[in-house]
Amino acid sequence: MTDSRTLAYGADSDYGLLRDVLLCQPDNFRWFPANSVAEETLRRGTSFDLQLAQRQHREMVQALESAGVTCHFAAPDPNLPYQVYTRDPDVMTPWGVLVTQMFRPQRVGEVAPIVRFYQGNGIPVWNWATAGSIEGGDIHIVRPGTLLIGYSGDRTKEASARQVAGWFEGQGWQVRCQPFAQHFLHMDLLFAMAAEKVALACLEVLPDDFTGWLRSLGIELVPVSYKEAMELNGNVLALGGGKVLSAAGSKDVNAKLRALGLDVLDPDLTMFTMGGGGPRCMTMPIRRD
Repeated sequence: MTDSRTLAYGADSDYGLLRDVLLCQPDNFRWFPANSVAEETLRRGTSFDLQLAQRQHREMVQALESAGVTCHFAAPDPNLPYQVYTRDPDVMTPWGVLVTQMFRPQRVGEVAPIVRFYQGNGIPVWNWATAGSIEGGDIHIVRPGTLLIGYSGDRTKEASARQVAGWFEGQGWQVRCQPFAQHFLHMDLLFAMAAEKVALACLEVLPDDFTGWLRSLGIELVPVSYKEAMELNGNVLALGGGKVLSAAGSKDVNAKLRALGLDVLDPDLTMFTMGGGGPRCMTMPIRRD
């Protein structure tokens, strides 16, 4: 963890050059039925391996550092097994941190170490969601001045999405609030920016008016199948500079991204994708150019 109390911060897109990211070591990570993906993993009787999870997380950190990203770490809490998914309790904006409201009782406490990290590094809390549950996996800055908020009525409630939308609209931003089915967990199973004007999208699930809106913004949509979406293959982190962080198991998706000229960094992350989270879920950008 950094000792600085004046850490630079801010992001106005999901694809600008990533400089700093917030992670959490998987010291206390384990699977529990927190979502439909984890429920299916447990139903199959798949064995969890903490040492393998720790090795895979180190591989992801090494990939990020090889791309010039500085990694920071929230303090792990033994009461928070899903704390490794740092995307959900917070969202970085151009004005500071938006603190979200977690839905699952087992995850509500994840907000505390996140806020402590930001307080300890001089990063202001811009706003705090109060209208109900809303999680970072549903919030996407598709380009400067344009925000997407997905809501399923579960992890993110419509009232919460509208509350956050109002704050961004007050800053002059365009915001689209998009409903989707609950079993997809978060919008970032169905949609994620991979680079400027390139996104992964589950076209067989997402409605035509939504994908038409994305295309009207000049975004090329790389198709992800339903099966791939449920295996977190579409859950990627744009690093900027032509690089994207994916997972080794996302072979077809990675091939499509490479065919577009992107440099795909693909650590093995099976212990985490089987728990319901991929590269985007495990990373919270602190600063992007």
